Amino acid sequence: MTEHATFGGGCFWCVEAAFERVRGVEETVSGYAGGHTEDPTYQQVCAGTTGHAEVVQVAYDPDAISYEELLEVFFTIHDPTTEDRQGPDVGSQYRSAVYYHDEEQRQAVEAYIDHLETTGEYDGIVTEVAPLDTFYRAEEKHQDYYDKHPNQPYCRMQIPPKLEKMEEKHADKLAGS
Repeated sequence: MTEHATFGGGCFWCVEAAFERVRGVEETVSGYAGGHTEDPTYQQVCAGTTGHAEVVQVAYDPDAISYEELLEVFFTIHDPTTEDRQGPDVGSQYRSAVYYHDEEQRQAVEAYIDHLETTGEYDGIVTEVAPLDTFYRAEEKHQDYYDKHPNQPYCRMQIPPKLEKMEEKHADKLAGS
């Protein structure tokens, strides 16, 4: 049975590129969540007026990878202590966010954030934890963006360091491992 998780950690191209490489992930879809504008466009979200974050919805096989393991990857590939910013991307649409699909996910993400702060791995986590109200799929040109455009300058600069960090910390969670 496939389950879903929704994460916002800066530019969705970066988040999607990482989760596409995780074992048990069956599909990733870039999109928008957490705002007030119905069916927003990329331009509207980038303008910062919709309230939405750029997010990636992950469809995964819970027999192959757990939600907690997905959280481990998510908190490795972005900085959850910077408000409305990831690297060069600034604005509320780039906020750190976990949009949970059920009570079990809410409890898991809150427990994991407590763990990260208790162990000192991060100090001052600002990740938004909220129920997923509505997920809007981003325009087709944003789907699988890194795989389609690996030499695009932004992609070349921003995504490989995230993938390297993920491979270093979570090699056991990668497809083919």
